[in-house]
Amino acid sequence: MNHDSRLHDRFLTLLSRSRHRRVLWLSLLIPLVAGCGLLQAIYLFLDQAVSPPAALVGVQLIADGLVAPVALVEPPDGTGRLFVVDQAGRIRVIDFSGSMLVKPFLDVAPRMVAISPVSDERGLLGLAFHPQYAANGRFFVFYVAPKLGDIPAAFDSEIRVSEFAVMSGDANCADPASERIILRIGNPQANHNGGQLAFGPDGFLYIAVGDGGSASDEGTGHTPGIGNAQDKSNLLGKILRINVDGAQPYEGPPSNPFVGEPGAQPEIFALGLRNAWRFSFERGGAQRLFAGDVGQNLFEEVNIITNGGNYGWRVREGLACYDRANPASPPPTCAQTGPDGAPLIDPIFDYPHDDSQGGVRGIAVIGGFIYDGTAIPGLTGRYVFGDFSTTFFFTDGSLYVAQEGLGGVWTLSELGIRNFPGQRLGRVVLGMGQDAAGELYVLTSAMFGPSGTTGQVYKIIP
Repeated sequence: MNHDSRLHDRFLTLLSRSRHRRVLWLSLLIPLVAGCGLLQAIYLFLDQAVSPPAALVGVQLIADGLVAPVALVEPPDGTGRLFVVDQAGRIRVIDFSGSMLVKPFLDVAPRMVAISPVSDERGLLGLAFHPQYAANGRFFVFYVAPKLGDIPAAFDSEIRVSEFAVMSGDANCADPASERIILRIGNPQANHNGGQLAFGPDGFLYIAVGDGGSASDEGTGHTPGIGNAQDKSNLLGKILRINVDGAQPYEGPPSNPFVGEPGAQPEIFALGLRNAWRFSFERGGAQRLFAGDVGQNLFEEVNIITNGGNYGWRVREGLACYDRANPASPPPTCAQTGPDGAPLIDPIFDYPHDDSQGGVRGIAVIGGFIYDGTAIPGLTGRYVFGDFSTTFFFTDGSLYVAQEGLGGVWTLSELGIRNFPGQRLGRVVLGMGQDAAGELYVLTSAMFGPSGTTGQVYKIIP
C-alpha cells in the first residue's frame, strides 16, 4: 500500500473532533480490504460533517426493545398514554406511569406483506385516533398488505387505510375483528408508500400517499408523460382528505379542490409529492399543515400544504429543477406550472444531501412539529424535524430546527444532543411524535432496516 501521509493527518484531526469516532476507527481497517481510494472517499465525506450544532437539547429514553418505531400518538382521551407504531406491525402502549405494556394494543403483522429485515419501506406506517375517541373508541391505521385480485398483477402490494375499534372493557387492547377497510390503493413498487394519518382541525382525516415507488415517478404503474404525483386521476403522490363520519366507507368533502372536476379523484387535497414522510398540523395560530417530502438524489424539502396546492414533483426536487435522465444535474429551467396550468408551489425550505460547508444535510427528511410545549422555551414556535441519516455507511440521524423570519424566510440549524457522545444520536431517525402538552419525541433505531430490537423512543428535553 502507498499511503498518503496527509490522509493520516486528516484522520487524527477528524478523530479529535469525535463526531464520527466509531467510523473513523473502523476506517483504519478499510485499506486492508479495499485500498486507499475508498478510505479517501470516506474522509471526504467526514470532512463535510464537522460543524458544531447551533443549539443543544437532551433526550430521555422512554421506550426500547422495539423493531422500527415510526410514529407516536397520544389519543384525545385524557389518559396521558402514548401509542407507538412499530413498522413490524404492532402498536404498543406506554401507560401514564411511563411503562410500555408487554401486550400490543393491536397487531396487524399477519395482515401485512412480509417485510425485508434488511431494508423495507412497507409495513404498519400510520395511526390516527378519531377526535371523539374517548366516546366512540374509533381509530385508523395505514398499512401495506398483499394485493387482492383487482390490483394489477405487476404491482407489488396494496395500501390499506382501515378503521378499528377499541375492545369493550379493555382500553389497552383493540378489537382485531373490528377492522373495516375504508380505502385500498394499488402500490406499484415497494417503496414510497407515504403512511401518515392525522385528523385536521376541520375534523377530516388526512392521508399521505407516496408516488408509487421506484425512482423518478416512472415505470410500471406510473402515468406516462407526467408521473403519478402530477396525475389527478389517481391517488398516488398526494395528500388526501376524507370524511369518515358521513356515508360509508367515506366521503370526499365538498371543499376538496377537485370535487366535480372530470377525471379527478375527489379525495385529493394536494398533489405533486414524492413521498411525504410525516406531516403535522400547527396546533395554534393559522393551524398550518407542514409536510416533509423525501427527495430523490439531491435535496430534501418541507412544505406548507394548502388546499389544491401542487408541490412540483417530478418537475422539481426541492427548489431545483429535476431531470429524470440526469437526476444528479438539475437543469437551469423547468416548467413553473403543472399539467393543468396551476402554478407549482415552492417548499418553505430545502436542504442538500451533501454540504461541503458542514451545514444542514441528510438523505431522507423526517417531518416534525411546530414546538408549543413548555419545557424548552427556546424552541417555542419553531419547526423541529429530523433526518434519517447523513449517510448509508453508518447510522447517523439528525435533529434540526427551522425558524421563520421576516418575509417567510426560514433559517435552519442543527440540534445537538447534549447527553450523547459527539452530540449525535448515532442512530437512524424514523419518526417524530408530539404529546398533548406539546412536548416532542424522536423515534430511532440502530438498524437501517426493520429488524432486531434496537428501536428506541426518546423524549426531547432541555
